[in-house]
Amino acid sequence: MGDWIRAFNPMATVGTESEALRAARASAIAIFIGVAYGVFGVVMMLNGGLEAMKIAAAAQSAGADAQVAGMAGTIAQFTFYAMIAMVVIQLILGLVQWVKPNTVIPTLFIVLVVYGLGSTVLTQMMAGQMDVPETPMNAPWMMVFGIVVLVIELILHIAGVRGAGALRKFREAQAY
Repeated sequence: MGDWIRAFNPMATVGTESEALRAARASAIAIFIGVAYGVFGVVMMLNGGLEAMKIAAAAQSAGADAQVAGMAGTIAQFTFYAMIAMVVIQLILGLVQWVKPNTVIPTLFIVLVVYGLGSTVLTQMMAGQMDVPETPMNAPWMMVFGIVVLVIELILHIAGVRGAGALRKFREAQAY
């Protein structure tokens, strides 16, 4: 267990190929954490979140014409299916990173996590300026939980990039 905790530390030195492999797999673990969070979000959508989105969208478009209200429900449904697709894609990328660690997947996820953190923080800064009804998906505890998950993922992806880079160097040195 201590070896894994050391592998999760993005500042730890990587001395052996097995340490590099564990550090590279830290990114896969971060992706699996994201998958678990995504499944949690899908479950929240199934337990009233999707209906709340449809109601909120219909309420916002009440002054608009009936076609706009119908489209709001369709968009909410599309959002739900997009969430499921993202969970499946993350699961596949996590399995690829676990089996064949590389630097591309963790780097991609670092960009996505930083974007997610930035957009979440900016959304919260602008929340007072917009009239957004509270739904189960934007409850304050859900936002804080999401930020904590993103920070943990960021740390693990940074460790994953370092580990995958070190693993590549170890394997290149063995090849010569």
